[in-house]
Amino acid sequence: MAKLAPFFPGMRGAWTAGAALPGGDFPWDGTGALAAALRGRYAFLDDALADRLTHAYGTLAADVLGDARTRQDLGEDFGAGLTAREVAWLREREWARTAEDMLWRRSKLGLRLTATQVDRVRQVLAA
Repeated sequence: MAKLAPFFPGMRGAWTAGAALPGGDFPWDGTGALAAALRGRYAFLDDALADRLTHAYGTLAADVLGDARTRQDLGEDFGAGLTAREVAWLREREWARTAEDMLWRRSKLGLRLTATQVDRVRQVLAA
């Protein structure tokens, strides 16, 4: 930051040191309570999916799920709990454009999907 300061005189310095990342505005040990609240709001979620969404999106997990009332409302399940709703979120809100970006850089779900499932995500993103 100090090296950049001469080029950006209005820069505020290391303001991010005390700032929460998007969705990270909860206590460091609060993921269990957050996942429980998510399961309470979305009764169709199983523990594994609620936990994964909470760890991935924090307080924004409910925004990812939106108005879903059933698991089917989340659209196609590509595997490992990755649904069309989440793919749309990643595309629209996190600007992910490729399957590699979604499955490896952002989520690491590529470790849990088959080659066929990865290809299906690619197809959906290409459409």
